[in-house]
This record gives sequence, structure tokens and C-alpha cells, in this order.
Amino acid sequence: MKKFKSAKASRVSITELMQPSHSNFGGKVHGGYILSLMDQIAFACASKHSQSYCVTASVNRVNFLNPVEVGDLLTLKGSINYTGKTSMVVGVRVESENIITGKRKHCNSSYFTMVAKDEKGKNIEVPGLVINDKEGMRRFARSKERKLSAFQRDSKYDTKNFKANDYLAYLEGENMQLDLD
Repeated sequence: MKKFKSAKASRVSITELMQPSHSNFGGKVHGGYILSLMDQIAFACASKHSQSYCVTASVNRVNFLNPVEVGDLLTLKGSINYTGKTSMVVGVRVESENIITGKRKHCNSSYFTMVAKDEKGKNIEVPGLVINDKEGMRRFARSKERKLSAFQRDSKYDTKNFKANDYLAYLEGENMQLDLD
């Protein structure tokens, strides 16, 4: 296996026709179905980069920007944005296209952290990422900062560190009623 690989070497994309069986009660394509496709593309991209089985460790920021209609072509693109020791961040972009008008809509972008595993389920090292342009550098730096921010947020609100009195003023005016023991 190579020590470093380019994002281009492991990019993947799929396009699928959205059918009535994919719709929710509102007649739009179900968000859960789209998330399932996103997880598949992230898996394919990470597995291609690491040449191993990968699992989803986390999904960061899933915002549904535009609805997807039954009959649209949905295209998902996955690319490695960041590599750690055993994990990778896969950027996934989702676009829909009306096949009659040709109009395209950006529906969603999200970031999947995938971890490479061996046959026994243990984490294994992944190739690093070759970055050859400013856009790749921006994506790598943004992913690194997102990872650091998540760690800081998680430790800040950890049960052992959380002090309720520090948040009384912060929560004032919110749509809730405090009734602490």
C-alpha cells in the first residue's frame, strides 16, 4: 500500500433515479434514504483510499438545503478531505437534477469520519493525503479544525466538567423552564 495517496485517486460518485418507494409522507425523497446513500458513498471512498474495510465513526453537520423530488436524478460525490492515523474525513456532496428541465440543486454537503479496520476489527493505519492545491489544503485544514472543535465541545460539556451555575445566564430567555432539584 502507498504511504500517501491523492484525493483524486479515491474519489467516487453515484447517480440514482429517485423513485416513489424512496418518498416520505410529504411526497419528497426521505432524508433517511439520502443519508443511507451518503453513508454508502463515504464507505466506498474511504475503503478505496485505505484499501480496507471501513466503518462510520461519526457524521458531522447534515443540513438538508433543498428537497429532492421523486423523478430527480440524485448524484452523490465523495472525496477524502483529511487523513489521520487510522481515520479519514470524507466530504460528501449531494445534488439533484430535474431530468425534464435539467435544473440542478445542491441538496446537502456533509462530512463522514471513517475508520479503517483489519479482518479482526482492529483499527489500522491509512495512507496520508497528498495535497496539491489550495482547495485541498483548505479542506484538510477545515477538517482538522472541525475535529479539534468537536473534541473541545465534547470535553466542555462532559458530565465531570459541567457546572450548571456557569450556564444560568447563558440559558436565560430560551424556550425552557429550569426546575432543578
